[in-house]
Amino acid sequence: MEKEMILDDFAFLVSETDEKGLINFANDDFCNLAEYSVDELIGKPHNIVRHKDMPKAAFKDLWETVQRDEVWSGFVKNSTKSGNYYWVFATVFPTITSDGKKGFLSCRRKATREEIEEHTQLYKDLILKEK
Repeated sequence: MEKEMILDDFAFLVSETDEKGLINFANDDFCNLAEYSVDELIGKPHNIVRHKDMPKAAFKDLWETVQRDEVWSGFVKNSTKSGNYYWVFATVFPTITSDGKKGFLSCRRKATREEIEEHTQLYKDLILKEK
């Protein structure tokens, strides 16, 4: 059974991807919470941590926003390597990666219990509409 992993109040998860969403950087907070080593994440699609309870519409909105070179923010439920989950408030920035190519920087903080409860129901409703 899935268990919710609660972020430390001061945790700040950071990752960077290339234009296709392949991870080229992940900080220790992200690795530790997601239960992957940095070597396991580098070169993998960022959706390696996508939880099945996330509606397609949320990621469609994210990708459409960052492809317009705009910043996207929202609440995300992610999976850990062992099958548990955690909630974050994410902000994704279009950026230029260290090798000079277009990419995306994702910064995430702890979501509050109220935010999690609100978005759990919202995402359930969106998933039902997608079916």
